[in-house]
Amino acid sequence: MSDLRPVGGFKGLITSLNGDGAYGWALGAALALLFALQLGGPTTLAALRYDRHALQAGQWWRLASAHLVHLDLRHTVLNGLGLILMWALFVRDYRGRQWFLILVTSAAFIDAGLWFRDSGVEWYVGASGVLHGVMAAGVLALLRRREWSGVLLGVFLVGKLIYEQTTGALPFAGPSVPVVVDAHLYGAIGAAVAALCMRPQPMRL
Repeated sequence: MSDLRPVGGFKGLITSLNGDGAYGWALGAALALLFALQLGGPTTLAALRYDRHALQAGQWWRLASAHLVHLDLRHTVLNGLGLILMWALFVRDYRGRQWFLILVTSAAFIDAGLWFRDSGVEWYVGASGVLHGVMAAGVLALLRRREWSGVLLGVFLVGKLIYEQTTGALPFAGPSVPVVVDAHLYGAIGAAVAALCMRPQPMRL
């Protein structure tokens, strides 16, 4: 039986990122994949990004791969840090299979939203939309357990999405990365729909 006593300090952080010893390898593999694809440079980016014309030609793999490639190293690092943060906050809220379904649904909503509602978007890359989905699913799990942190994080997420829809990308997004803010909204909605159909973990480990 695992020891469920809280662990503080650096050891506690490592334990958290390792999913209490259960899923840490998955975080490492995901980060390794993001940075490995970045090493492929412009050729890999062109082959894997969401591209409306390429999709019309039948290159359907782009619907999945677009969420794994990034414009440049800075973009990759930012989303890698976002992944680590989302993992540390929410990895315990659902089981591994549930998280897989949440991610797939979030990505599918982004793809569908860009295709049907944002026909002017010719191409898209990045994991930020799916990361917003992870946050939405995590917030719902907290709220369903009536944890006060869910209210705070929920207000932040909803406020950010409203700001992006009315004003545009947040100032710290940086000029080098054109942000498709609608992808954040679609990703959050998709993950929320999936999460509402699931039962989260009854308690945090």
